[in-house]
Amino acid sequence: MNTPDIPLPLKGVRVLDLGHVFQGPYATFLMAMAGADVIKIEAPHGDMSRRRGRDGDYPFRALNGCKRGIVLNLKSERGREVLIKLARKADVLVENFAPSVMPRLGLSADVLMKENPRLIYASASGFGRTGPYADKLALDLTIQAMSGLMSTTGELGGRPLKAGVPVADFMSGAHLYGAIVTALYERGVTGLGRAVEISMLESVFAPLLPAAGHAYASHTPPRRTGNRHVADSYVPFDTFEAADGWVAIVCATDEHWANFTGATGIAALQDASLRQLKARIARIDEITEAIAQWASTRTRDEITTLCQASHVPCAPLRDVLEVLDDPHLRARGFLTEHPTHAGPVALPNSPMRYEGSPLRTLTAPPALGEHTNAVLAELCGLNDAEIAALREAGALGHET
Repeated sequence: MNTPDIPLPLKGVRVLDLGHVFQGPYATFLMAMAGADVIKIEAPHGDMSRRRGRDGDYPFRALNGCKRGIVLNLKSERGREVLIKLARKADVLVENFAPSVMPRLGLSADVLMKENPRLIYASASGFGRTGPYADKLALDLTIQAMSGLMSTTGELGGRPLKAGVPVADFMSGAHLYGAIVTALYERGVTGLGRAVEISMLESVFAPLLPAAGHAYASHTPPRRTGNRHVADSYVPFDTFEAADGWVAIVCATDEHWANFTGATGIAALQDASLRQLKARIARIDEITEAIAQWASTRTRDEITTLCQASHVPCAPLRDVLEVLDDPHLRARGFLTEHPTHAGPVALPNSPMRYEGSPLRTLTAPPALGEHTNAVLAELCGLNDAEIAALREAGALGHET
């Protein structure tokens, strides 16, 4: 007997998404893929991620599927009135403006939660709404710099480097999602909403824990170590150039080391004293060079197959095109093909799975203002003439 699918856990939750670029839209994307009705609210000029440089609109497509889209001009008094009406019918409002923006517009958490005491008002910013840095400008690069992440990233003796992707934007977006669903759980108990906030700076602190432990233990900040472990706590813990690319190899335990040396037969590594981590740390450069010479004469597949068969953590270093074509991610339904004007692209689903509920089928993001009329009629009870009057007054953009 077939068991009917269980509804996704956020089915029935209505979200007003004022988020832009990555941080807010990632949180609301996760909500949409968990079943929420997400209404993306854009200014008349649209989310800036609709019009980017060499990455085109791929990030916009990846973060805004399964959402409805409307346009509101919040610089217009009538536009602000419409947002208040929408907030009365919403469960969650999400924004990632600078902390001063919504209060300056008269749309602060206090104002909107007075209109709807059940509302979860979620805000994200670089440094949070309080503290000496609250009004500082923040972008992913500047957060990586201020957070300490860049101080640990780069080759030994080289300059500090950022991560190659916007980790602060997406880590803070994930934390924002967590804060929202936690507040929704609380509302189910108390019946009342809550304002929640996250900061990018605080969201990226957790990965610093090994580096902070090293700093406390040695009373000095950790040096940059390239791809080695920040405190050389594992040996090897590095990337090695193979004949046709690169691989990452880790021996996190003495058992891994025994498996690795037994499988590879590298003569320089057979010294019995190296069976203990302390000795390996003392001879890390010698060990790294021996593994590098061994890897240089073998392919990525040869190395990873040998290591994995011997229960040694190892993986090929793949480029983005290889990841986009990954058979595992496609088999699980995480990556699926979608048509665009430039050809098919693989777009991601949510990384969160809910047993008994299939992954939500990803749909195309809304055109700018695509659902404005329908949403205002449904949630605000406005007729065509009233919507036309709002558009004439500059409260709405032109529907596509």
